[in-house]
Amino acid sequence: MTRRSSFRAAGECLDRVFQALAHPVRREMLRRLADDRELNLSDLAAPLEMTFPAASKHVRVLERANLVQRRVVGRSHLCRLDAKPLKEVADWTETYRRAWERSLGLLDDLLEDLKRAEATTDEGPGNNK
Repeated sequence: MTRRSSFRAAGECLDRVFQALAHPVRREMLRRLADDRELNLSDLAAPLEMTFPAASKHVRVLERANLVQRRVVGRSHLCRLDAKPLKEVADWTETYRRAWERSLGLLDDLLEDLKRAEATTDEGPGNNK
């Protein structure tokens, strides 16, 4: 695999994860799966007041993003969270967090410089405060 195709594959993985996270029902499913080791699809759907087929469609999106693993035991569809793609998202966003922190640090420095300059001006000769 070339570097370009590796880069594209990583981007497609992130795209699928962000697409999966874009819907509040799927985020709630992930939250519930994070609380429990494994949930039956019917139990996962019940508090969301949705049908089994609707819940199954949402789980398929989560499966395509590799966020959920589903196994069928008899008539039960058991779902389990796989958090590895979320770690990849966290790693990707870390770059931007660091950039924002640098920008905010520069802004803090600028504000401190302005405060010092203002204090110097206020204390200057002929100032009757």
